[in-house]
Amino acid sequence: MSFMVLIQQSGARPSTEGERRVAAERMARMQRYGADLQTRGLLLASDSLRSDEEGVRIQVREGKRSFSDGPFTESKEIVGGFFLIDVHTREEALAIASECPAAEWSIVEVRQSGPCFDE
Repeated sequence: MSFMVLIQQSGARPSTEGERRVAAERMARMQRYGADLQTRGLLLASDSLRSDEEGVRIQVREGKRSFSDGPFTESKEIVGGFFLIDVHTREEALAIASECPAAEWSIVEVRQSGPCFDE
């Protein structure tokens, strides 16, 4: 079963040297976490996402398409990255996500892939 481990974090950028050092240490921890998942044969894909300042939201209503450039001020958190893992059970996915270092400073959300609505 495939599960997406989403990293939801504050959209604030580090502004001081100390904050940048902490951010670099956190990124190194996340890279080691991803490498460990790959070594264990659980990782299907992973990546970081650029700031929502560079994002665009698209809506089509009544045949009319509209675009909204970021940043998205109504968002308290942004999705900063993801790990797509392949495991046997939901419990295994939750255990693996609980090992994610980002759970110490962000929110880690786990979602199984599949239809978004049951029929």
